[in-house]
Amino acid sequence: MHENAVVLLSGGIDSSTTLAAAKRDGFTTYALTIDYNQRHKIELTAACKIAKHLEVEQHKIIFLDLRTFGGSALTSNLTVPKNRTLSDIVNPAIAWKAGILEKLTEKEILPQGIPLTYVPARNTIFLALALAWAEVLDAFSIFIGANAIDYSGYPDCRPEFIQAFQQAANLGTKRGIEGAPFQIKAPLINMTKAEIIQLGVSLGVDYSLTFSCYDPSPRGEACGACDSCLIRRRGFLEAGIPDPTLYRDGEA
Repeated sequence: MHENAVVLLSGGIDSSTTLAAAKRDGFTTYALTIDYNQRHKIELTAACKIAKHLEVEQHKIIFLDLRTFGGSALTSNLTVPKNRTLSDIVNPAIAWKAGILEKLTEKEILPQGIPLTYVPARNTIFLALALAWAEVLDAFSIFIGANAIDYSGYPDCRPEFIQAFQQAANLGTKRGIEGAPFQIKAPLINMTKAEIIQLGVSLGVDYSLTFSCYDPSPRGEACGACDSCLIRRRGFLEAGIPDPTLYRDGEA
């Protein structure tokens, strides 16, 4: 009998690949998607397509209106940053790995400033919801597509945060104190976007079903210029795999 696992599924590259990795590892997967009234609600449609494509046991979508708080370009009328440079967008570790930086110092762990697309405490909230469902399902494992290499500098995507949440989960749940601890699994945490895409392709992920853009057009075209689009485009380029995304500028 396979072990149950809850997988946070947004409909983007990372969460879709994480779902495929959980299935590869033999888990019976329960996908959880959060409709937080985000600017890019089209990703919810992508999540539904991926859940069906990868044949999850059950897919739940929870509505939680984070526009009540705002504080992010994804949950307010703040302008989504566009056309930022590589050094502004990603953890300098990826630039160092690619040979763009000659050395990496402790002060260069995060980019300069956290971008406006950071949603306050988003992964804390999402993981807490996944934890509640996991406890009901008798699932020991919760999967999240957090990545600390090819990302926009969000503090809740770092290994330290994942480890701290796992500790909190096991301190604050019935399962945890009764000796059946949870594991928060972030299998992509130290992978580049290109490596993630290559893994997903090997696992049969159809990336044409995924969506990454923070500021899509009314017709569902990706803007091609937000941080998420730029990281996605570079990832496919470096992976040597065609990007199936329809961008507003007409390029694939």
